[in-house]
Amino acid sequence: MPPAELDLLRRLKARDESAFVELVDAHHASMLRLARAYVRDAAAAEEVVQETWLAVLRGIDHFEGRSSFKTWLYTILVNRARTRGKRDKRVIAFADLARDESADASELTESFDAEGHWSAFPVSWETSPSAAVERAELQQLARTAIDALPPAQRAVIVLRDIEDLASDVVCNILQISETNQRVLLHRARQRVRKALTQALGE
Repeated sequence: MPPAELDLLRRLKARDESAFVELVDAHHASMLRLARAYVRDAAAAEEVVQETWLAVLRGIDHFEGRSSFKTWLYTILVNRARTRGKRDKRVIAFADLARDESADASELTESFDAEGHWSAFPVSWETSPSAAVERAELQQLARTAIDALPPAQRAVIVLRDIEDLASDVVCNILQISETNQRVLLHRARQRVRKALTQALGE
């Protein structure tokens, strides 16, 4: 576990309020996006995230560090979001969404390299980002594009590209196969890229 994470964990266990504030600031928005993959509306997602924070505070003393703190946090969130989704009788099952979108991994294009990163950024990002949009506006465009993704794609891209979790960790949290995860991530990135390039006037 990285020193910074160990320090955060120590402070959380000591009931350091500033540590909890740091944690919320770092993850709350991404947690809301992930929760929306399982529940019917923004209000329900907010409730799930609040329940997750309470569970973290109650369970922090029992966290043994067998996984990263971030993995533990998001596993709690996904489990609670799934439970809430079932309770609210959301008809879309995440596993079914993943299967629907993973039938053909051969659809992957040359837009991404072997590690799944974009092989080339849109020209506007490299040469004249300020001429297209201000940095804050570009970030908002990206957030809007992610929020508009289908639930399964949104969950994968939030965990992989925003929270920077490893592929195997994401598969474990979401209970999907590596192939499913790879295709979902590819399609999510393609949609976000398309939305951004259109907004930038390409």
